[in-house]
Amino acid sequence: MEEICIINGPNLNLLGKRQPEIYGSLSFDKFFDQLEKIFPDNKIHFFQSNSEGSIIDRIHEFGFSENTGLVLNAAGYSHTSVAIADAVAAVNSPVVEVHISNVFAREDFRHKSLIAPNCVATLSGMGLYGYQAAINFLLQRS
Repeated sequence: MEEICIINGPNLNLLGKRQPEIYGSLSFDKFFDQLEKIFPDNKIHFFQSNSEGSIIDRIHEFGFSENTGLVLNAAGYSHTSVAIADAVAAVNSPVVEVHISNVFAREDFRHKSLIAPNCVATLSGMGLYGYQAAINFLLQRS
């Protein structure tokens, strides 16, 4: 696998500012710089949107490439979006679902992911390290 596309959903643009006790104090832009240094031999793309349709468009854009894996943190849409779940089911590229917090230790509505059944793996509660672990997993599968 040569390329990885990280797709972050709603409110994840606020990482480093929003509830640091849950999500940490590091912005995703700074964390992304670290990921690029950890994986210098791979092209890593990053996209964040608060809009469901934009997330689906990006899944479609990258999800049919042979040498691409997707790391998807659909955030709150994980629990509500049939449309994103359908987009994940439709693409050929493997998708790993990531959640920064342990969704199972939070509100009951977060315990069910509509996306997870269409993913090759789900990581939850590992903080930002979950993204690195997801990339490692995808690279080892190829």
